[in-house]
Amino acid sequence: MINHPAEPHIQPKGDILIVDDTLPNLRVLSSMLTEQGYEVRGAPNAQMALMIIEAEPPDLILLDINMPGMNGYELCEQIKTKPNSRDIPVIFISALDEVLDKVRAFSAGGVDYITKPFQIAEVLVRVRNHLTIRSLQRQLQQTNADLQQANIDLQKANVDLLEANLALQATNQELDAFARTLAHDLKNPFSSIIGITDQLKEDLAQLRTENPAALELLAQIEQGGQQGERVVDNLLLLAWVRKGEVEVKPVDMGAIVRQVQASLAGLIESHQAELILPPKWPTALGYAPWLEEVWANYLSNGLKFGGQPPRLELGATPLASGQVRFWVRDNGLGLSLDEQTQLFADFANVEEIQADGQGLGLAIVRRIIEKLGGSVGVESKQGQGSLFYFTLPTKKL
Repeated sequence: MINHPAEPHIQPKGDILIVDDTLPNLRVLSSMLTEQGYEVRGAPNAQMALMIIEAEPPDLILLDINMPGMNGYELCEQIKTKPNSRDIPVIFISALDEVLDKVRAFSAGGVDYITKPFQIAEVLVRVRNHLTIRSLQRQLQQTNADLQQANIDLQKANVDLLEANLALQATNQELDAFARTLAHDLKNPFSSIIGITDQLKEDLAQLRTENPAALELLAQIEQGGQQGERVVDNLLLLAWVRKGEVEVKPVDMGAIVRQVQASLAGLIESHQAELILPPKWPTALGYAPWLEEVWANYLSNGLKFGGQPPRLELGATPLASGQVRFWVRDNGLGLSLDEQTQLFADFANVEEIQADGQGLGLAIVRRIIEKLGGSVGVESKQGQGSLFYFTLPTKKL
């Protein structure tokens, strides 16, 4: 048994309904259109045509006018009143050739009028044109429907996004409140540890007890308490920075740096560090309490990880962009490119870079400066020290 391949299914060009009570006309039109690849159905009267249209609407209707019972005008008017058929194009084909007949046909809802006896080529061209127009109308309707649905989906997505944003804001507020509460709760125990350690050191000194091991343990406890207190202070600062806006105004950078120098006097002295300051500072916009934290972080890092002894040069350079670049140059060992990319990352673990430091400080520096409209960065080569900088605007945006 030989299996022959099935013939491919050819999609018809369109579904056409011919309504004409004259059977020869019906057969001629049907044969002509079928040969051209159209699917053709016929109805000898208006009642049967309505039943066919109701059951399965065609793509186009060829309609005779003079029929017994309901004529073509009345049938077209009924077709145009029904939602499932009102958009079907109706072409009248009639022997009536008066202008009033044509006017009435168009008034009833027809899109075209062909006079009998008709030319086959003319009928084919008009059928093809109106089917093309109908197809384009359907595409446009589908496109409009798709756009409407897309708009509905977009509106729903916007509502969902708004709800998500509100939920995220509420979560952030809860996290900030939790961070502040936790930081405050932790600060007191650390302060107590530091205070008790100091008291124990004084007691040992008064007893004149030589116990180097005990003193070393107390020093470690005190150092741990101080480090924990710094972490808590950083958490409080982070919550403050995240919370909201501050008043940005011209700041006296010289006074800010002097205040930071005073707070770090003990660290500067213990490292026997040299600080080189410019004779004059340019004016920039900022918020003094936050900038004190920025300078404190930069100078502390320079003191801890600079040369032996540390030599820190501070300065400021106006930029063509209208901002000022403030910087600290140290004489340390410098950083590799990989180390530089990690410095300002959020909560980066920089223990490989800084033996006793944590990434929280520089992450907060970046957040502070970005909040003030500037940027942060570092320039460094191994063996040649590092330059840490931040920029600030000189005019309000």
